[in-house]
Amino acid sequence: MDPKSLFSLNDHLEMLSRHGDPLEMLERTVDFEYFRDWLVEGLGYGDGGKGGRPPFDPVAMFKILILQAQHNLSDARMEYMIRDRLSWMRFLGFALGDRTPDESTIRHFRNRMTETGTLKRVMKAFDWQLHKKGYIPMSGQIIDASLVPAPKQRNTDDERQAIKDGKSAQDIWPDDPAKAAQKDTDARWTLKIGGKVRYKDGKPLPMIALPVFGYKSHISIDRRYGFIRAGEVTSAAHADGRMLRHVIAENSSSEVWADTAYRSKANETWLADRMLTSRIHRRKPKGKPMPKATARANAAKSAIRARVDPSTGSGVFAHQKNRFGLFIRTIGIKRAEAKLTLANLAYNFDRLIFHERRAVTA
Repeated sequence: MDPKSLFSLNDHLEMLSRHGDPLEMLERTVDFEYFRDWLVEGLGYGDGGKGGRPPFDPVAMFKILILQAQHNLSDARMEYMIRDRLSWMRFLGFALGDRTPDESTIRHFRNRMTETGTLKRVMKAFDWQLHKKGYIPMSGQIIDASLVPAPKQRNTDDERQAIKDGKSAQDIWPDDPAKAAQKDTDARWTLKIGGKVRYKDGKPLPMIALPVFGYKSHISIDRRYGFIRAGEVTSAAHADGRMLRHVIAENSSSEVWADTAYRSKANETWLADRMLTSRIHRRKPKGKPMPKATARANAAKSAIRARVDPSTGSGVFAHQKNRFGLFIRTIGIKRAEAKLTLANLAYNFDRLIFHERRAVTA
């Protein structure tokens, strides 16, 4: 390379640093090397003794998945952006002219992370990293869920019934494998009821119900620091309340906040049996006005739940949807789970940067 070009490149990177490259802040804040042993063990990386082209560094590949989650990029677009952005190349450890991962390599790495369970273990490993930094969840946890749309499917009545009966795409379209490969039999339709309360003549109008096709992200965040401590993925039609016991984070304090969708006798009994204190909203009595004491208690709980509630515009889900442009592009619940787990990790990384910056300026 021309020495003049080399100096120009270094000057350009230094200028990016002076203007506050956010990836340098991410590199300084998150200990990515901490994940290396987890990645190597989980993915079965060998020592290269069998020969052949060496695989890309697993930590660099993991960073690629985080960047992809932060910007909601397809694999093909991610391949291009790695080559296009100097700040991304520096963050990933690539130099100009180096071989970089193509879209099939990125897709294969993410699929392997999912199939081997490595992605969930990495999520747990980051939680341990948070504990070491002093971010211990001792102020309770907030449970909630949010719909994440996926490309809509257009099927006949018979095909929809076959999907509901649990048949696979290959069983439904045996003579058209190309069509079967594009059909998502795991995602479901549901109605999203919400939005701003509208009034007419001083009276609230009925809430709008919008059909949504896709999946649902269920999470638990700790009340004090706002990190996602546990997460699960289901179809959009899955009932929120049935997922409570699956997203209760371990090693947290005893209080649990959630909306009325999680209020049931079974859930209350389950929490009590585990010495967990329910702070779940109470429902309005059928055919009766809401008691004032219950309304006040619910309002106090809502103030705490606002940290995760997407309707506030500033909660966890709002961050993921507004900043990450969260949308499921893939087919099947396993890949959707990978997408949403990576989005949860990316959110936690942003959250850690927020806390570390605040600690410096305090």
